[in-house]
Amino acid sequence: MTSRRYLVVHGLRNHRSPEHWQYWLVSRLRDRGEQVLYPQLPSPDDPVLSDWLEVLRTELGMLGDGERIVLCHSLGCWLWLNHAETAQAEHKVDRLLLVAPPGLSRQDAQIQGFKPASLDRFLLSRTVSTGAELACSDADPWCPEGSKDLYGDRLGLRTHVIEGGGHLSIDDGFGPWPQVEAWALTGRGLVS
Repeated sequence: MTSRRYLVVHGLRNHRSPEHWQYWLVSRLRDRGEQVLYPQLPSPDDPVLSDWLEVLRTELGMLGDGERIVLCHSLGCWLWLNHAETAQAEHKVDRLLLVAPPGLSRQDAQIQGFKPASLDRFLLSRTVSTGAELACSDADPWCPEGSKDLYGDRLGLRTHVIEGGGHLSIDDGFGPWPQVEAWALTGRGLVS
């Protein structure tokens, strides 16, 4: 039996709140006996890209062998896209889910240093062997450009659009999220 290992990457100002879907998912997976890494990234209110990249790559190194699955939310998606620009072969994962990445038009001072230099489908594909997917909303205030067009289409991602889902955060009702748990376990379950 092949083991699975997960890495869950939070976004800006997320202090791993128990009400957030990521915290809920980590608890659910661990209750099933799954191995899950869910690091508190440094200075989540005023992040520095190089610090977050260092933690991300350290955590990827701790995933070890077996199926490697990564789920990123919001600024964590930009972190992954920056990682993809210089990722090494040992950083490759099997499955990746990007959830509600911010729009490139956002001018928030805290996230400017994370804005990806490019949205390069080839660079992203080098970091994932089985497939990368996008879960987004049709009404995300953090991505006024529309995540499906900006990320899904440009990066060639299988995209799951959740109608009226906002930023897919606690404030939008995304505490328990059984569909993302199903995706984590099987690669299926999100609404397309």
